[in-house]
Amino acid sequence: MIGGDYSIGWDVGGWNCERNRESRDALVILDAERRRIGTPWRGNLRATINGAAGMRGWIRGLFALCGLPAPPDHSRVVLAIDTPLGFSEAFKALVTRFEAAPGPGASQDNPYLYRAAEHYLFARGVKPLSPVKDMIGSQATKGMHVLARFAPRVERCGVWTHGADFTVIEAYPSPCRASPLVQGLLDDYAPRNGRDPSLRTWPPDLDDGDKRDALVCALIGHLFTHRPESLAQPPERIPASEGWIWLPQDALSPVGSPHDEQKD
Repeated sequence: MIGGDYSIGWDVGGWNCERNRESRDALVILDAERRRIGTPWRGNLRATINGAAGMRGWIRGLFALCGLPAPPDHSRVVLAIDTPLGFSEAFKALVTRFEAAPGPGASQDNPYLYRAAEHYLFARGVKPLSPVKDMIGSQATKGMHVLARFAPRVERCGVWTHGADFTVIEAYPSPCRASPLVQGLLDDYAPRNGRDPSLRTWPPDLDDGDKRDALVCALIGHLFTHRPESLAQPPERIPASEGWIWLPQDALSPVGSPHDEQKD
């Protein structure tokens, strides 16, 4: 394997997801030419996380699970993770300092339940999940644990790193169903049905929704490296401590477009 850029998509399962047949960790790796390499993997990454000796060991472990040798040390790797990689400042103030936010309102406006990035998405027609109320806290802490161990430095809002060669971002596959850009890229891996474009012919090794979400994450990672202008960038008001959700701009509706209010 030669050096270069790699994008790893990780659809995150809970800490004990081996007990859940419906949702587990899944990995897909793309090279710099956006080719799928190795074999998509699905299982529980807990042992790989715990057994990795540093950032290089973590990357080697991910490549090994997909049947690949470790990339050369000078390779640049982006890991795009499908789970919240932070909690809101209001939530952290509540649980660590017992400080109350003023007047929490409806669910999507509640500062404890959602981060600033998620409020941004609500205003643009996307209904993100909350790590506090939507039963994805296990996945969120798993992703944040990986950040703390292998990419602890905040380079800028929504970008964590261990150095120039390893970058971690948060992705969100679900809204990408509305992205013509991502849907067009997926055509290279799973052609659409001629009579019903909403259906695709998936290859046998992408036989599971977790793996397909991991592929979308890998595509977001590839766009982050090669076409960053295609992704919505965090406004200055977004706290870097809360992170950012990287999505194609064409997955978002203009501010003020009609969208249903989410209930608690």
